[in-house]
Amino acid sequence: SFDWLLRSMFLRVLINLFCVLVMVPQLLGVMLPIGAFNNKVAFITGGGTGLGRAMTNTLSQLGAQCVIASRKLDVLQQAAKEISSQTGNKVHAVQCDIRDPEAVSCCVDQMETLTGLPDVIINNAAGNFVCPSAHLSPNAWKSITDIVLNGTAFVTLELGKRLIQNQKGASFLAITTIYAESGSGFVVPSASAKAGVEALYKSLAGEWGRYGHRFNIIQPGPIKTKGAFSRLDPTGEFEKLMINRMPVGRLGKPAEIANLAAYLSSDFATWMSGAVIRFDGGEYVFMAGEFNHLQDVSVSLKSSEPQINTGRVR
Repeated sequence: SFDWLLRSMFLRVLINLFCVLVMVPQLLGVMLPIGAFNNKVAFITGGGTGLGRAMTNTLSQLGAQCVIASRKLDVLQQAAKEISSQTGNKVHAVQCDIRDPEAVSCCVDQMETLTGLPDVIINNAAGNFVCPSAHLSPNAWKSITDIVLNGTAFVTLELGKRLIQNQKGASFLAITTIYAESGSGFVVPSASAKAGVEALYKSLAGEWGRYGHRFNIIQPGPIKTKGAFSRLDPTGEFEKLMINRMPVGRLGKPAEIANLAAYLSSDFATWMSGAVIRFDGGEYVFMAGEFNHLQDVSVSLKSSEPQINTGRVR
């Protein structure tokens, strides 16, 4: 009956509300068992802030000895101190400008002295800004591609060669973006460089698999971190638009991508290589679906006539 249908729908709403309010907060801790990264070394570029820090924190909680690298040594040292005090595991801070291959080589030398070669490499360091492409200068283009594409390549090739020479396998993970696949105006240097990173990783997954190396990619959608959002959305207006086109109705959380990164880098995922994982709350498919804007149209339960809603249909 119609009354039974309404009661059933109301019960489902209550269950979903309970899951959101009660269960979800409990799921934001580490996903893998504690000790999953015992006796492993993880190297994370950009590991002192934002998503890099979240991934470092999770790997450290799981037992990894982490080495974090970026240009700002004071930020790294503070992050290393705070994470280590929380997890009880050592976090090393090593200054490195990944745009400079000689600096990358020196960084790896220093890491080998501190911890030995890593078991896990996460290329997370990035740079980006919003700019109409007609206003891009050669220096603006180079400032992004040097960090994102060249920096990732320098780190990956330097570590990969040394690991091969030492007959040691490792997991390589790159953090790119959903528009590496589609392209995007106004962030053209970033889109181009991230697409290059994905080609690099997929190529090496095929070439270096025989050495025990795995290469995987996460394409995150909007995940709110202080650094990225202060540069790309200083007024907060774009955040509202992003949430409105997000089928799950919210932005991502750093702890969520950190758990995914930990899984992909772990011994639980040793058969996974060459994978590109879109992690965006459904944003990409929503924007790609030609008729998805019809979310503002619903059908009345009492008639088949479409009705226009003023807000989101959930």
